[in-house]
Amino acid sequence: MRITFVVPALNMSGGLRVISIYAKLLTERGHILTIVSPKEKTPSLKQRIKHILQWKGYQFKSGFDTIYFENVDYNIVVTNKVESVLAKDVPDGDVVIATWWLTAEWLNKLPESKGRKVYFIQGYDAYDNIQKEKVEQTYYFPFYKITIANWLVSVMKGGYQSKQIDLVPNSVDFNLFAGVERVKPKRPTIGFLFSEAKCKGVADSLKVLEKLKNKLPNLRIISFGVQAPEEIALPEYIELSINPKQTEISGIYQQCDLWLCCSLSEGFGLTLLEAMACRTPCVSTKCGGPEDIVDEGVNGFLCEVGDIDALTDASYKVLSCNEVIWQEYSNQAYKHANAYTWNDAADLFEASLLKSVN
Repeated sequence: MRITFVVPALNMSGGLRVISIYAKLLTERGHILTIVSPKEKTPSLKQRIKHILQWKGYQFKSGFDTIYFENVDYNIVVTNKVESVLAKDVPDGDVVIATWWLTAEWLNKLPESKGRKVYFIQGYDAYDNIQKEKVEQTYYFPFYKITIANWLVSVMKGGYQSKQIDLVPNSVDFNLFAGVERVKPKRPTIGFLFSEAKCKGVADSLKVLEKLKNKLPNLRIISFGVQAPEEIALPEYIELSINPKQTEISGIYQQCDLWLCCSLSEGFGLTLLEAMACRTPCVSTKCGGPEDIVDEGVNGFLCEVGDIDALTDASYKVLSCNEVIWQEYSNQAYKHANAYTWNDAADLFEASLLKSVN
């Protein structure tokens, strides 16, 4: 098949990482792949001046990053416009895939020659904001839909009457996230993903970590994120790695007794599965995708969104347990992560694309 992914930008997001994995695996299976993206945003005159003067520490960040798409065996097309993909930018093909609500709007205007229209939904974007109506309208488009978690299947079927929708969960790269044999660290250590996006719930994470620090004064807290803090002030006791290399992230997971997720909403929760592949149990909110990953009391614990006390208690239970109990959590986390590979996911994704064409 001739397959085109249309993305909103090339960047370091988890969603783009997943797309890059499918592009690689589908290319290896003999399909002809193309990734189409608008060009990088350029700063306005006002933004350039603020950047040059470092006004209140301001730095312009376009968010454009091609690292997931370097040295690949498929085509990368970057258009000559910002936030726009037109018919002339997309090659004729068998399948063309929207990867975000705005890209779905672009696809809706494309002629049939570009291929069967598929909507790859990795999260729910219809929040209470000025774009909610636009986002929801895209969910009604007559596209064949593929999504990554059971809660998203339920939302699309129940809220938007989607009849053609397939579930294709994510996996992890076991070459990067190797579950080497481990023992429980002598010093209790917890990790979390840092992001200033409100949906990631870092404000709640900090409340949980403060409570845990009171219970366990020698608690070590480590984290990583794509960008340095700008609006959220982190306590000095948090060890933050900014934009670590992919090969370094597994080492962060492997230092932890526990991985914490306090997100308000997660399409999937890939960092949880990566941590589990590194034999690290997890505590997460019931925020969507993690409910498919965390098995209550087996490889971790699930708590209601915003329940700081419950999140603290569940985390303390794992951090303070003995070696035997922790090893059981750890082994079950590893077992869950290894039960399903990216090749398994590619089988399902490929089958869905074939169904959409037929």
